[in-house]
Amino acid sequence: MHASAAPPVGRLEVITGPMFSGKSEELMRRVRRARIAGVNALVISHSLDTRAELSAVTSHIGVNIPAIPVGNVSDLAAAAAAEDFDLIAIDEAQFFGPDLVPVVDDLLATGATVIVEGLCVTFDGAPFEPLPTFMALAEDVTKLTAVCTICGRDAVFHERIAAQPTGAATDIDASHVGGLDTYVARCREHFGQPAATSPGADGS
Repeated sequence: MHASAAPPVGRLEVITGPMFSGKSEELMRRVRRARIAGVNALVISHSLDTRAELSAVTSHIGVNIPAIPVGNVSDLAAAAAAEDFDLIAIDEAQFFGPDLVPVVDDLLATGATVIVEGLCVTFDGAPFEPLPTFMALAEDVTKLTAVCTICGRDAVFHERIAAQPTGAATDIDASHVGGLDTYVARCREHFGQPAATSPGADGS
């Protein structure tokens, strides 16, 4: 009697941190390396992120890589099922909300490597799901820091300097999309302080 074949084993990698910490750049670096090695990779972005071309993942410093923009987890799952992908990279995962967790579980069950990249903290300093859940479940977690625009120390937070939106910091809408004109990186000491200098952090 022959033993049945073992089910495929996927791998979950997480890239996270505040805004301006280089998350998207790290995601693009991994995808480019994988493609050089002949890996069939799919890059997915959220259609809510309109800071640059929709069909690309773009960092705050303008580096980009082609991507498929989708607006919800159902469309994400459909895009991933269109081909036998070895690697699925998801940019700005926080925009998909907690419903992304079971979809990623299904992708991992196919044996694919899934890279989830996004914010783990809101602009008011609270955990931003689903990244904290992914961090707990992943084989590999890379948590990056930005540069505090007041003192230059490691920044694990970002905060909004434009007018505050009316909803909660976890509400997913266009108010969460912005750059150096809307948000600044802050260390723990200076988070919540009004003083600001010219932003000098690297993009993400």
